[in-house]
Amino acid sequence: MSQPFRYYLRVRYGECDAQKVVFNARYGEYVDLAVAEFIRAIGYGAEMVSAELDFQLVKQTTEWKGPSRYDDVLECRVATRHIGNTSFSIGVEFYGAGEDKLRASSETVYVMVDHQLAKKPVPAEFRAALEDGAKGLSADHAGYGS
Repeated sequence: MSQPFRYYLRVRYGECDAQKVVFNARYGEYVDLAVAEFIRAIGYGAEMVSAELDFQLVKQTTEWKGPSRYDDVLECRVATRHIGNTSFSIGVEFYGAGEDKLRASSETVYVMVDHQLAKKPVPAEFRAALEDGAKGLSADHAGYGS
């Protein structure tokens, strides 16, 4: 079985709360970064920049299992979970880089929209790219692989 797409990020000091762990709201930002890199990895980065391809977040659920702290490198494992007619969901699992203990997981439901923000079907080519999922690829903004 091939590896999911992975995105590596380093926790910055300002992302931690008074308990010295990543503040819960930051995980939504981390998901946004990981999904953006996933979309780029499946070949749709330019379409996102030009707004030829657009979608909106309609639901996001996050479960926390363990803390992440300043300077930790997080490994975000990204995979498509479901594709409907106008929507799709992407799961992101957070691990310490090189570890197998799940720290948090998030599932986000997105709806495809046109320029007037009306729902539209998931394009066939984009659907196929989501299904493939950039397995085995990664993006490293943490310097982990250096």
